Parts: sequence; structure tokens; C-alpha cells
Amino acid sequence: MTSLYSLPGARRFEVTAPDGVRLAAVEAGAADGPTVVLVHGYPDTKEIWTDVAERLADTYRVVAYDVRGAGESSRPEATSAYALHHLADDFEDVLDAVAPEGKVHVVGHDWGSVQAWEFVTTPRIAGRIASFTTISGPSLDHLALVTREGLTRPTPKRVSRNVEQAFRSWYVYALHVPVAPEMAWRGLLGKHWPALLAKGEKTLGAPEPSLPEDAAFGAKLYRANVRHRMANPRGDATTDIPVQLVVPDRDKFLAKRLYDELHRFAPNLTRRQVSGGHWVPRTRPDLLARWIGEFVDRVERDAVPAPAAAKGRKARRDEDNRRRFAGQLAVITGAGSGIGRATALALAEAGARLVLVDRDGASAARTADLAEVLGAVGAYPETVDVSDAEAMEQLAEKVRAAHGVPDLVVNNAGIGIAGSFLDTSPEEWKRTLDVNLWGVIHGCRLFGAMMVERGQGGHIVNTASAAAFQPSKSLPAYSTSKAAVLMLSECLRAEFAAHGIGVTAICPGFVATGITGATRFVGTSSDQERSLREKTTKAYKRRGYPPEKVADAILRAVGRNTAVQPVTPEARAARAASRFTPRVLRALARVDLPK
Repeated sequence: MTSLYSLPGARRFEVTAPDGVRLAAVEAGAADGPTVVLVHGYPDTKEIWTDVAERLADTYRVVAYDVRGAGESSRPEATSAYALHHLADDFEDVLDAVAPEGKVHVVGHDWGSVQAWEFVTTPRIAGRIASFTTISGPSLDHLALVTREGLTRPTPKRVSRNVEQAFRSWYVYALHVPVAPEMAWRGLLGKHWPALLAKGEKTLGAPEPSLPEDAAFGAKLYRANVRHRMANPRGDATTDIPVQLVVPDRDKFLAKRLYDELHRFAPNLTRRQVSGGHWVPRTRPDLLARWIGEFVDRVERDAVPAPAAAKGRKARRDEDNRRRFAGQLAVITGAGSGIGRATALALAEAGARLVLVDRDGASAARTADLAEVLGAVGAYPETVDVSDAEAMEQLAEKVRAAHGVPDLVVNNAGIGIAGSFLDTSPEEWKRTLDVNLWGVIHGCRLFGAMMVERGQGGHIVNTASAAAFQPSKSLPAYSTSKAAVLMLSECLRAEFAAHGIGVTAICPGFVATGITGATRFVGTSSDQERSLREKTTKAYKRRGYPPEKVADAILRAVGRNTAVQPVTPEARAARAASRFTPRVLRALARVDLPK
């Protein structure tokens, strides 16, 4: 198993706190890079940061230490020895050892974040901190103040937030029970915790062998601080330091709404949302390291603007997208036009990195140019026909080598075909299925395998159609291909769920894209086909449903991990009818398309 001590240039050292507690620490990585100090939580040790530190070490000087009571550090017996002011002294001693003059960038998780809030709001220490990334750990002062407001100045929002967090905090109450937590951790809970964590969080790696004792002594963190600080919060616990808040969307212990008013205490706040549970340092190290690195670099360049409060529905939606997709790597097929281009540009505005695939290389390049103007961290066009298995395999390896494993894959490329079954030749069937179905299969198989191997989750979006559940005698080949995409997505969603990978089938109705201008109308002469294309394109334009709305639905569906997302009113109606009144759809299937 990889350890912090195996990182390039790793050096173990110890510092001694004023009360005699010894703290074990390690530094590694680029000696001349910005210093990033990683503070672990409960019941972990510094080794929880190994995967994140490994990804930071090429560029940054990484420091991690075992807090008192954990890992290789001393374990004081007295509960009072775990009070926040002692933890602040410990951190200051570590700073004296690694950065006696310069500033450091602090990253805290769980209780590491709780105590780091103490550091950044304590003036004598705050001046030595350049930035703070907080993950799954609120300030006890902030928690106490917002909880108190929910009691003294109740609103439905505040009361529901307090109630939700009160239920999620069951473990805090349990840890205040005398003796029982220690017995549990040194007994069955400590024995089975690694398996419980692996099953519940899909974690990479495993807890340290010292876990039972770490957890038993770490319970004193709660007893020494929670009740006292909740009853006596500091009203001046604010900071102007740039703060990056990372909120896991499936955290079982902390409600997302807990941070809604954090900007009051940390006005220079950047908020991000990650798909994962409480232990994201173990489950999403790639993304976490990328966000930490980007944030540190921006601070080092003095390029972190004080964020403006989001106003209006669109502004709030854009802010939510930036929280979730900033820095993520997305691969989009059919990105040269229509829904693919609109999705690429929406992700660009959210600050994603993009690989833009289209068989028309010039259109993919135009999308890339627009994406970079709109804010993409990087946009890379690729000329590939998704129906070509070998070309797709080469694309996947190129993406892995140049950019890494994608966090999001949108299999969007598709072609249109209309006409009766008997008029559709085997060659036309093959071309339709090669692009619309096999193109999706190639993307899911190649990039899905990468996501599974990486073990850090991800999301796959497959563009199906309302035609997937609306039969039509005029669209047998197209409808069959899209119904297959829908069923493939449902099957993959079931298989990939165990790996934390979401799969969504997007099912648009009539959307004004370029697909109608290239649709093949079988059983017609060239003049008839040209006329039908023109009429269909005009009808879709009159319908006026833009691809940008589909792109919004895609980003929203990824955020919610939606299984099937109909888009447009007619698609939603067809989806409902397919489930509740299928006879109506069968009757509509017999209607001829207008010519």
C-alpha cells in the first residue's frame, strides 16, 4: 500500500507542543513549490491524504501530520488536552518547522477542517495562511451561530436545516456517551470499520492499523469542544483569507444547506460540489487534487476575486454548475453542432476541461474555440467517427495519456433516418446502428472501463430520444437505435452503480438542430428527400426548442444523477404515456409523418 513516506523526497520529522505532546509529520514533493499543509479528520491519520498528496507532489511541497491522539503522534489521556486552542498551538508548531517565514495553503477534512477554521479565524495564525480548502468540516462557531438563529429567529428554511442537521449529528451524541465509544472502537466497530467504510463509501485504500486507538482517543475531540463551543461561539470568527469550500453531495453526516450562509463569515469564498460521500480524499483524489492545485495557483497569482452573490434563477444555476463541473474533464461526442455543441459550451461556462469529438474536425475546432472564450480550462478538438471501433480505442488512449480519465462522458453523436421498414436497406440499418448504438457502446465501454479502473466514480450521459418510447411506422430504424440506447443506459446504470458511476439517458423531443438537414429519408427520390429535409427543418425551427435547453437538462440530470431525463413537453408526455397509456402511443405510431 502506498504511503506518504513513499512519496518523492519524503522526510519524517517530529515537533513537540508546549504541553509535551509529540506530533509526527512528513513533508514531500517539490521543495521549491508552494507549501500545502494537509490536516486529517476523525478517525483518520495523515495517511488519508496519501492519494491526494501523490497527485500534488510534482508541483507542491506537501506537509501532513498526525494530530494529537492519532497515528504516530502522542495520545494525551486528559480530555482537556484536545481543546481547539491546543490544536491551534500544534498547527503553529508545525508551521514553525516547515515555514517559519512564508505562508502556507491549508487543506482540512472533517475534524481537520473544524480545527483549521480555528486557525484561519485566529489572528496570530491567520497571517501565516495564504488559502484554506475546507472539506466536510464546518466551523463550530459558525455552526453554533446559524443554529441559534434557527431557534431565535425561525424561518421554515432555518428550522428545516436545523432539524436535518440534528438528525445527521447522531454520531456526535453517541461520542459523548462515557466509555461506550471507546469500547465499541476497540471491539467490533473497530474490527469491521474498514469493511463498512469500503461498502458505504467505495473508498480507495484502507484505514491504518492504529484505527481502534485513534478512534478511541479521537472521541475526546468531540467531548472537549462541541458542547463548549456550541454554547459559547465566538462572534468574530470571520476570515478574509480565500476559502475554497468542497461539499460532497452524499455526505451522510453534514447537510449541504449547513454552508448556505458561510459567505457571512468568509466573504472570499469559492464553493464547489463533488459527487461523493464524506471521505472524498479517499474516493475522489484526482478531482480534489486538481481543485486544490488550481485554487493554490490562483491565490499565488493573487487572482482570487471576491465572489458576487448570485442573483436570479440563471445566475444561481450557473453558480451551481461551476460548483459541480469546474476543473472536471468531460468528453463529448457529436460536439461540432447541435446538442453536443450546446452541452460543451454550458460546461465551458462552468469551467470544465473538454475533449470535443466530431467526425467533422473543423466544426469540433470551432466549438473548442468558442468553449475557451467562454471559460473552459482547456478545450481539445478530436476528429473521430464514433462508429469506428479502432478509432474510438485510439481516442480513449489518447485522452487518458494527454488529459487523464474523464469525469463525465456525453455520448451524443447520432444520425437521423426516416422511412418505412421495408424501404430501409440492410446497409442503412447498419449505418444507423453503427452510429446511434455502437457509437454509444464504444464510448461507454472504453471510458466506462477507465472510470471503473480509477475507482473514483464519474458519470455517463447517453443521448437517446423521445423516439425511444414513442413507436412510429415512419421511424423504425431510428426508434430502434434510440430504444436500444435507452435500455443500454438502464443496464449500465445498474452495473456501474457499484462503482459510484451514474448513467443517464437523455431523451429529447423535437429540438432545432442540424440533424434534420442531414436525415436520410429512405424510399424517396433525391428531389423528394431534399424537399422533406427542408420541410422538416422548417417545422423544427418553428417549434423553436433550442439545444441550449437540452444542455441545461443534461447538466441538471448529472447533478441529480437522474436515470432517464425526457426533454421538451412532447417527450415528457410520451414518456408518461408509455408507462400509463401505451395504447395511445400505439395508435399514434400508425400516423404517417407529413410529407
